[in-house]
Amino acid sequence: MNVNILYFASLREQLGTAQETLTTEAATVGALLEELCSRGPQWQQALCDNPHLQMAVDQTVAHRDTSLRDGAEVAFFPPVTGG
Repeated sequence: MNVNILYFASLREQLGTAQETLTTEAATVGALLEELCSRGPQWQQALCDNPHLQMAVDQTVAHRDTSLRDGAEVAFFPPVTGG
């Protein structure tokens, strides 16, 4: 299946990309994260070693066990802070 992945804020800067379309067999967000983190240390640090990573699937807050579907939009972003 194909998923559209968006990287926001500092993640975009760390990974050097704002978005990509990926063909994957991942059935969940967690499996997708494992696939992305296998790309190397930069990806591991930005996504898998980040305890505050926020995720959304089709603009709805998601968790590692959230299911994916063909054509899903998956977004990763750091926690939002405000003042």
